[in-house]
Amino acid sequence: METCPWCEEGTLSSVTDTVYWELPDGTRAVEITETPSILCDHCQALFQSDETVKEIEDQLFLIDTKQLGKQTKYEDLLKMKRLLKRNYFDFSE
Repeated sequence: METCPWCEEGTLSSVTDTVYWELPDGTRAVEITETPSILCDHCQALFQSDETVKEIEDQLFLIDTKQLGKQTKYEDLLKMKRLLKRNYFDFSE
């Protein structure tokens, strides 16, 4: 198991949690339930991995967010039809 990056003492566990994400256009936020998250058993820090953050941000950028309700499950978000195949504006790859 990995050590917590926040307290550097606790052990990390995989959990799911509800997160709130601002849409790329800044018009509103959405509630995303059952999101893969990481929990520290010592300091109780709850956060998402860099990979999960990238998946959410890319998906929100690539879908028609007008079709997205106020709340969605993480899996349902990732299954939504994309307008583009990939994020052509992400130069980190």
